[in-house]
Amino acid sequence: MSDFGELLKKLRQGANLTQKQLGDRIFVSETMVSYYEHSRRPPSADVLMQIAEVFHVSVDYLLGREKKEQTLNLRGLSDKDMEFLQIVVLYLQEKNDEQDRKKKEEQDQKKNEEQDNDTTANF
Repeated sequence: MSDFGELLKKLRQGANLTQKQLGDRIFVSETMVSYYEHSRRPPSADVLMQIAEVFHVSVDYLLGREKKEQTLNLRGLSDKDMEFLQIVVLYLQEKNDEQDRKKKEEQDQKKNEEQDNDTTANF
């Protein structure tokens, strides 16, 4: 959990929060935040979830299991808004898949051309 303490301090400082301000947001004392940052005590699961919510990151990110820092806060969106976001996400995934496919085809074509050039040069 030593990485957690360093990460928590980095997130807190990046948000320009004091230990007291963070403690107030996650309902623990300033001293307890210090303990977390210095890896003297691990946070409970509930506190871990509150920390994730404050910094808009996943619990997996806090635990070092995920590399992406930011998550989307979708709280308060209507069902219609959520459906719209799902459509947008699917569109972006398909677009990125298509770009990846084209890039791979270009790389394969370039590789084949280089191999053809090497073969021709050997004759």
